Amino acid sequence: MRMSIRFTLILLLILTSPWPLLAEVQDETALDIQVREIAKTLRCTVCQTENIWESGAPLAQQMRGVVRERLKLGHSPEDIQEYFLSRYGDYIMMEPPKHGVNWLIWVGPFILLLGGGLLLYKEVNGWVRGTPSPPAAAPPPLDEQARQRLERELES
Repeated sequence: MRMSIRFTLILLLILTSPWPLLAEVQDETALDIQVREIAKTLRCTVCQTENIWESGAPLAQQMRGVVRERLKLGHSPEDIQEYFLSRYGDYIMMEPPKHGVNWLIWVGPFILLLGGGLLLYKEVNGWVRGTPSPPAAAPPPLDEQARQRLERELES
């Protein structure tokens, strides 16, 4: 019993100790910040949905190395992006350029939304027009024979 209590207390102490405070803080240099910003704009061709900064693929690591080397050589971020565009095409950019056929990627969802809204408006309008409207005139008054029949049925 005492052994299990001691074990539990030691385990609790280990789990609640300030291990994160012992972690080493690494300073980022201006070069590291530039590499990160450029790498976030380039798509990993292996992962296809991640940028090369977040990807763990070996190709992404190599591409980050190329970005770092080109920055060390004094190339501008635009030059580096142009370098990757010349090798991989428009697909390498996380945000495709807005020219050529790519404009459909940017405008297409809005066109579909507008078309769907117009179709919905047309259908709802047809439903509203197709419902019968209430009669405009009051029903004719009952004649004497119909009134007597209703009174007999209500009394029974």
